[in-house]
Amino acid sequence: MRPVLFLDVDGPLNPFAAKPKPPGFVEHKFRIRGWSRRHPLRMWLNPGHGTALLDAAGNAELVWATTWGHQANTMVGPAIGLPTLPAVDCANVDSGWKFDAVARYAGPRPLVWLDDDFDLYPAARDAFLARRDGMVTHLVRVDPRTGITDVHLAAVREHLK
Repeated sequence: MRPVLFLDVDGPLNPFAAKPKPPGFVEHKFRIRGWSRRHPLRMWLNPGHGTALLDAAGNAELVWATTWGHQANTMVGPAIGLPTLPAVDCANVDSGWKFDAVARYAGPRPLVWLDDDFDLYPAARDAFLARRDGMVTHLVRVDPRTGITDVHLAAVREHLK
């Protein structure tokens, strides 16, 4: 079975909590429907992350797991050099946060997931991990002050061996 590498935007790719902007990241301003017309959404993205993620993913299917949904393909992906990717529908998640949607998408396949919010929903996280007992499942926590680093990419490669 082909493994899946799930990818969140805010935190892992956009280190929104960083002070100052981390080295290698470039400021982008996006105009998004529903966002202020006068004040576009400011994000920091590392243009090298696209290639690095594709390399780390190897044969795994790279999938957005973000409330950005398919908008990640039109804004974030091109800014970091990622092709169009499938997206898990995380826009209207219930008390299971993203866990239920990710579980449905992955099915029994091995998965690795880069996100910064796993610990905000401990009951949902623990239930997700319990349902995946016996299936390869690795949650790689990314600090929203640093974004994805070489350490995270090495963890992805190790877990996807």
